[in-house]
Amino acid sequence: MAVWIQAQQLQGDALHQMQSLYGQHFPIEVRHYLSQWLEGQLWDVIDLENPQEEFKAKRLLDSLIQELQNKAEHQVGEDGFLLKIKLGHYASQLKSTYDRCPLELVRCIKHILYTEQRLVREASNSSSPVGGMMDSMSQKYQQINQAFEELRLLTQDTENDLRKLQHNQEYFIIQYQESLRIQAQLTSLTTLPPADRQLREPTLLSKRATVEAWLTREANTLQKYRLDLAEKHQKSLQLLRKQQTIILDDELIHWKRRQQLAGNGGPPEGGLDILQSWCEKLAETIWQNRQQIRRAEHLRQQLPIPGPIEELLNDLNSTITDIISALVTSTFIIEKQPPQVLKTQTKFAATVRLLVGGKLNVHMNPPQVKATIISEQQAKALLKNENTRNDSSGEILNNNCVMEYHQATGTLSANFRNMSLKRIKRSDRRGAESVTEEKFTILFESQFSVGGNELVFQVKTLSLPVVVIVHGSQDNNATATVLWDNAFAEPVRCHVGHNLTSALETSCCRGVISSL
Repeated sequence: MAVWIQAQQLQGDALHQMQSLYGQHFPIEVRHYLSQWLEGQLWDVIDLENPQEEFKAKRLLDSLIQELQNKAEHQVGEDGFLLKIKLGHYASQLKSTYDRCPLELVRCIKHILYTEQRLVREASNSSSPVGGMMDSMSQKYQQINQAFEELRLLTQDTENDLRKLQHNQEYFIIQYQESLRIQAQLTSLTTLPPADRQLREPTLLSKRATVEAWLTREANTLQKYRLDLAEKHQKSLQLLRKQQTIILDDELIHWKRRQQLAGNGGPPEGGLDILQSWCEKLAETIWQNRQQIRRAEHLRQQLPIPGPIEELLNDLNSTITDIISALVTSTFIIEKQPPQVLKTQTKFAATVRLLVGGKLNVHMNPPQVKATIISEQQAKALLKNENTRNDSSGEILNNNCVMEYHQATGTLSANFRNMSLKRIKRSDRRGAESVTEEKFTILFESQFSVGGNELVFQVKTLSLPVVVIVHGSQDNNATATVLWDNAFAEPVRCHVGHNLTSALETSCCRGVISSL
């Protein structure tokens, strides 16, 4: 049965995930009316990392547009007239979007077809003996989505409270100015004759007493509003931390472990689309709460009222900065690992991705990623946050790459297509360890700025262990080393602290590496 026919039978969250694949970059109507043609093309034979494949991609784009135009021309009747116009519009839209970057069209369609196949497969498995496991996964996803809905409501609630606080404070300031005006009038009475002063002074004193009493009550009310708002933000941040822990310390780590086992011939680790959507929701919610906390701090500075609110806001600001730092640094990951057996003077590739890059507009100032090969000892020292020199254990050619934003898929990644290990510097083994047992790792590092340089993050992530060989005869022993390591290494979550150049904030960076 065609994938599209089965995809239309999806329900619940799976149906929502399928629908979210489509938009202006690729309308769902195109998928529907060209379903057989789309599923009949050899999309997988095109290597997206090879620019020379662009000619093949261009031919597919032209064929797609031609198919759309043919479908439009064969529409008849009243409804057919409207569909003819719509399909013609989509043909022009796709040509305008992808004519200069046809490989992006291939990337987009491969992503859509792969995700649909996975969703259909998961839905089919739910009725099989492993359905219980799928039900458990669906339940977990449902809990994550429910937590996001709760966070959305909490954030909307604090936004409403913040606006109310701002309105009340603005009115308070107006009344405070009124009290100053009354005081100025009372002061000016001293220049009047006693009879005039006695006539006007009681009224002004009464007004002043009334306004000052109101100001006292309203100051207490404003302080209560501020404290209530801070307590709500504390609740939001607690839930954010919990949600982030589930996504980063559970789901993302599991994905990385699956990626590691896939190197041993295990099942594919699966796409990052769901993880990216969750991380983007986290980024959006965290940033909204951070902006709210900063606005609350601005209101406090505008109208200082003695009390504990200053300390509370400082704690909230520090906490939200820690949360967003953990998110950005943890979502700098290796989407496509370099080969774990590296031969010198041989081309190899890798892809690094920032899961929240599009949502935080990091691509507006495209960062550059640098790749360096380091030894096992250097990696362990780095993971322990020990001071290490920036010496590498070898020289990699073409080891710098600018991150690119792919609008069709919403991903920000750096594709190292033509790296080559020119030389390797080995440790003094003194006969205790053969060449094929010595392990290295590729260190990827970059620097991101967020919010107009409000926050600067220096990030690092480590590849799976690699063994460097110089001759094909060493390949089997080297492969045995990495297979053993992949199978029995414990996934390790590490924090690598770094002082940042930003004077505003300090962050940490995280990497995941098996036990080297």
